[in-house]
Amino acid sequence: MKRNAEIHEAIGFDDVLLVPVETNVKPDEVSTKTRLTRTIELGIPLISAGYDSVTESAMAIAIAQLGGIGIIHDNMPLGKQVEEVRRVKRAEGKMVSNPITIAPEASVAEALDLMTTYKISALPVIEQPSQKVIGIITSRDIRFFEDYTKPVTDLMTKQVITVKGQIEMAMAKKLLHQHRIEKLVMVDEQGRCTGLVTVKDFEKLARFPHAARDAQGRLRVGAAVGTGKDAFDRASAMADAGLDVVFVDVAHAHTRDVVGTVSRIRQQRSSDVQIVAGNVATADAARSLIDAGADAIKVGVGADCGAASRLAAGVGMPQFKALLDVAEQCAMMNIPVIAGGGIRDSAALAKALGAGAESVVIDRLFAGTDEAPGTIVYHGDHAYKVVNLSAKPQHRPAFTSLVSDPYRLDEDSVDTSIPYRGGVAHVAHELIGGLKSAMAYTGSKDVPALIENAEFVHISHK
Repeated sequence: MKRNAEIHEAIGFDDVLLVPVETNVKPDEVSTKTRLTRTIELGIPLISAGYDSVTESAMAIAIAQLGGIGIIHDNMPLGKQVEEVRRVKRAEGKMVSNPITIAPEASVAEALDLMTTYKISALPVIEQPSQKVIGIITSRDIRFFEDYTKPVTDLMTKQVITVKGQIEMAMAKKLLHQHRIEKLVMVDEQGRCTGLVTVKDFEKLARFPHAARDAQGRLRVGAAVGTGKDAFDRASAMADAGLDVVFVDVAHAHTRDVVGTVSRIRQQRSSDVQIVAGNVATADAARSLIDAGADAIKVGVGADCGAASRLAAGVGMPQFKALLDVAEQCAMMNIPVIAGGGIRDSAALAKALGAGAESVVIDRLFAGTDEAPGTIVYHGDHAYKVVNLSAKPQHRPAFTSLVSDPYRLDEDSVDTSIPYRGGVAHVAHELIGGLKSAMAYTGSKDVPALIENAEFVHISHK
């Protein structure tokens, strides 16, 4: 008998509704905390997609501050992707580890260039070759100074307040206040710079109390890779830069190449980076990747009617059905599921979590925001976000790992004119607002309760 003799029904988000129940839960009382992977938690279940039209460091910083996480795309040279990860990890935290420094003989112009490039306001001045801290130069020192050829020693503050070893945050605050300074330099026993504590870091910690942070208070960040040696090299280099999670992210992940890539990264970097693998659409695919070492599974192959795999190849699985199947398998192995497609609004977000996902990837909605790469243009009464031509497959440079994904179709190109949506915080708040309402309707005080409580009805389209 032919394998396809029995045709199974598969439905998408538009085919179902969540069933309301008697409840005392109110929208403003629910918790949106969730798991991204086995060990990484998020404040909100939102991931900005690892596409070159969506996530570089600016987006990753903004979404992490809100409690989600951004995935730095890999349509760039390895060194650039590593630097984007570093920018996120340096953006804020309890302490800036391995801060950007400058030599005393460097010019004021060089100091200004470093401050502008890395969006920082101070540089410890390091003597060569001892590596000892001999001063600090800040944006305040440079302000209104016009002779950029002068060495930084002419402007730097020589009496630097330093602290040896580790310091409690309460003591750091006390010292900053006592000396009326904004930067506290951390040094080792030999006087070499090991870190920097700043007033701005304390302000950001207070301003974004629900941000997704690592144990050092730094913002969480992920990055996308493809398969093979390039993927391993990228994952290894970014792990050294502080990467929290690597997304082995291809159009069709149920292949030997992807399983091998996940397995190699797991074996070599088992202690310092989590692995998300996808995209998949079946329980068998999820099980293969989990066995290889994946810490979370990303679901989405032909997730909705506009997907290129459906339109060009006639291949896919409606996302609601795919999530139900994969989540059942992953629940038995205590592995989180990520919905990697089909999320067009807050209703789809709520249904995805009800179907078993613990977080979702947002692409087009975030691509139209201020923090996404691209330029805002106006056409009549409408504003659009125009992304770079490199987003189009035919214009991708040779270094990108995307060209090595044989299952990614040319039709997967990103629309170069996306409706402008303002700041990403506004879009995220709308999505989370709808999710909280759905959770209240279903009597779910948190995300695990929504996954447990959700009941659906199939809408008849006759």
